[in-house]
Formats: sequence, C-alpha cells, structure tokens
Amino acid sequence: LCAQAVSGDDGATAKELIKQIRQHSSPTGDGSQRLAQCFVDALEARLAGTGTHIYSSLAVKRTSAADMLKAYQVYLSACPFMKMAIFFANNTIFKVAEKATTLHVIDFGIFYGFQWPALIHCLANRPGGPPKLRITGIEFPRPGFRPAEAVQETGHRLARYCERYNVPFEFNAVAQKWETIQTEDLKINSNDVIAVNCLFRFKNLLDETVVLNSPRDIVLNLIRKINPDIFVHSIVNGSYNAPFFVTRFREALFHFSALFDMSETNISQEDNLRSMLEQKFYGQEIMNIVACEGTERVERPEAYKQWQVRSVRAGFTQLPLDPELMKKVRGKVKECYHSDFMVDVDGRWMLQGWKGRIIYASSAWVPASYPV
Repeated sequence: LCAQAVSGDDGATAKELIKQIRQHSSPTGDGSQRLAQCFVDALEARLAGTGTHIYSSLAVKRTSAADMLKAYQVYLSACPFMKMAIFFANNTIFKVAEKATTLHVIDFGIFYGFQWPALIHCLANRPGGPPKLRITGIEFPRPGFRPAEAVQETGHRLARYCERYNVPFEFNAVAQKWETIQTEDLKINSNDVIAVNCLFRFKNLLDETVVLNSPRDIVLNLIRKINPDIFVHSIVNGSYNAPFFVTRFREALFHFSALFDMSETNISQEDNLRSMLEQKFYGQEIMNIVACEGTERVERPEAYKQWQVRSVRAGFTQLPLDPELMKKVRGKVKECYHSDFMVDVDGRWMLQGWKGRIIYASSAWVPASYPV
C-alpha cells in the first residue's frame, strides 16, 4: 500500500503508512522487522527524492577487507549459496587447467578476491606442480582520485597468498566501465588457458531499457571475442528489474523476504556481523532498487532463462553439468546446512534456493565453435 501511495505521488497517505511501518520495523529485531526497516528507509528516500544521494554515500563508505571477511565468514557458515557457487566455478576452472602451464583467469567483478584462495590452494597441490597463475581483476571504477585502488589492494593480497603456496603469480587490475573494455586491456597471451569468471555481478550492468546498446550484450560479445576455454557465469535469479515501480517493488519484497528469513533461521539476532551483512548488502541493494531510477539504478538482476538467451545469442554453448560435481554439492549442502536450502538442476543450470524460491543459478559455457 505504501509503495502504491509513493508511486501515485500521494504524499499524505505514504507518510501515514511510513509512520505505521516504522512502529513494526527495527534493524535489530526479527527477520521481518529488519526487512521492513530496509524497505521503509528506501520508500522514504524515494518519496523525498534523496535515493541517489543516500545510495551513493552508502556505496562510498569503505568497509575494511578484514571486517568484510568476518561478515563473509558468518554468511558462509550460515548459508551455502556463495560457497557452492565458488565450489562450482573453481572446480570447473581447475578441470580445464589440468594440463595448463599458464592459467589466465579474467574475473569480472573481483571485489575482495575471496573466491581465489581456494583455487590457488588446489593449483598448488596439482600433480606435477602448479601452473603460472595470471589474474585480471575487473571492477567498476571507484569515485575519487584512485579508481583502481581497491582492485590493486586485492591483487596485493592474492600475491601474498600465492607466495605462501609457491604459485607463480601475475595480476592485472582493470577499473573502468565494463562496456568500454577492449581485448588489449586484458593482456591475453595465445598459449594461456583462459577462464572467464563472473560471480553474481552482471546484474550491475545496465540493459536495453536504459541505453540503446546494452552493456550486458557488449560485455558478453567481448568475452566471446576473447575465445576463452571456459566461461563460468553465476547469476542472481531476480525478477525485480521491471520498469514499473510497483511490480518491481513487489518482486524485490518476495526476493529479499526469502533472504531475511534465511538469516533469521540460521544466524542469531544478537550477532553484530549479521546486522552489518544485512545493512551493507541487502539494505544497500534495496535502497538502490526502490529509491533510484534510470542509470542510477544499478541493481538489475534477470532470471537465469533470460541469461540463457543472451549467452546463446552472443555465441556460447552451455556445457552439461558434471554429475560428480553435482553429487558433491548436494552432499555438502545436505551435510552442513539447514534442510530448507535446496540445490536443483534445470537444463544445464545448477540452481540454489531457500524454501522453494530459486535465488542463485550457476552455469558453464564455451564458445559455440568448440566441440562439446
């Protein structure tokens, strides 16, 4: 009701409803109170026209890698989504790099690089010794004078890790709008085994509803041009990218209520890191989805079937899922996590969800000319 009032510019009704919602919302309460808190903050910002300003200030607030790692560990122990997506990606990449002398990983959205220590560890123990590992870490530029600083820090951390495990390492930081990247920025060598990886970050690219030439298609075409030996793509399976505000709001509410319910079931309310996780990740995203529009709205996930169409159109063929790998994933989730987490398969996608709602999907692709 409040979203409808905000959408119809009925300020008086919206303010009255916001007041009512605030009586039942709290950043430290139960799952639905925390959900209400994030959504009511975003509705209020939309009503006041301050969404973009608030979202930008949240995005610029730097959290130290150490704090992020702590919050991330709480998330990993409570929920298998990220862990299994990484397990799926790293196993797929490791298999392709079995005989490689140099493995070049091109990672779209490297962030803090938390995905790679596990792969480095596997490479270090590879029979016959590790290959040389080259990582091109790609991020969006940060505002300010040092757009690539965060990516470079990630490179230094990974270099220290490789040193510890005696894996020869080279890092290339790229911090620019992804649709402006050219193949030469990626420093590709013809004898490298090339693995392109993207973990849940294509949702931040604009699509054809905002700009004529869809950055999503431009980046997929760039990846096709690279002609990688493998392209591993994991996506957030969301339908809250509708241009119509109320439809988008409803879909986002369904999606995030599953995530807050999952936190509520698996992490104690007293855990400070849970609040940090919810505010930093979910709260920030909700602010963007609800209170921002046009090019300012960067949280734009699509369902996995839409990504399937885009990838095929860009000239990729989807690889079948490895039954052995799927067995391991299912076993790990069953053994270590709550019984309401699900791992499913649709076509050649590995799906992960909570109480029947599909939240993430992972897939592996090769250029269409490859023999599959």
